[in-house]
Amino acid sequence: MLKRERQEFIIHQLHLHNKVLSTDLSQKISVSEDTIRRDLAELAEAGRIIKVHGGAISCSFRPALGNADIYSLEQKKIIAQKAINLIQDGMFVFTTGGTTIIELARCLPERLQATFITGSLPAAYEYIRHPNLEVIFIGDRVSRDAQLTVGPDAVARIGQFNADLCFLGTNALHVTQGLTDSDLEVAQVKRAMIERSARVVSLSISEKIDTVQKIQVCPLSRIHTIITELPPEAPLLEHYRKTGLEIL
Repeated sequence: MLKRERQEFIIHQLHLHNKVLSTDLSQKISVSEDTIRRDLAELAEAGRIIKVHGGAISCSFRPALGNADIYSLEQKKIIAQKAINLIQDGMFVFTTGGTTIIELARCLPERLQATFITGSLPAAYEYIRHPNLEVIFIGDRVSRDAQLTVGPDAVARIGQFNADLCFLGTNALHVTQGLTDSDLEVAQVKRAMIERSARVVSLSISEKIDTVQKIQVCPLSRIHTIITELPPEAPLLEHYRKTGLEIL
């Protein structure tokens, strides 16, 4: 694989999963970790990625609380419009982080009166601009990579609520491997929210369907609804429909 092809592969993986690890990229592309580190350094210098210890994160995953070059933005807006139909007045709603969650926050109708509980800094910023939402921010240590609070205090705080809905920003979803992630601490926060929610909804662009990351968040059976930009009858979603999941 040529250097340009390697680097475009890295960028695409970042668009899909927000974060990549040098070790994983080395295995997938069959090159040395030194080669991957050089590629990451060049991409970071060009402003196309944000280099972090052990890998990189997407520039769009660290927006400056404003507009950013969001991958698949139109698809994420479609997902957000579908998702808001599940929210009713008076609900308590958990949300994780990620760019799809931010689009959901931005399109909530002004008349909605509900309580949103999150540890995501960008999402919380959007929620507090809404005229009728109650916003509960889950405090603890902030993950610089995910812009999400993580750690035992965050998990314990989540356990104090019984939420009606949980909207999960999805890293990877697979019919047999379930919901997976690349960050252990983020996965722990997601698990805690899932356990305290009556209905769990995975928000995922279709490119993340049938992909797998290293850390399992939960089996597919713990998810009630999947929302993508595709129509529910799309062939890609057939195996998920057969499990009895609601597909929107």
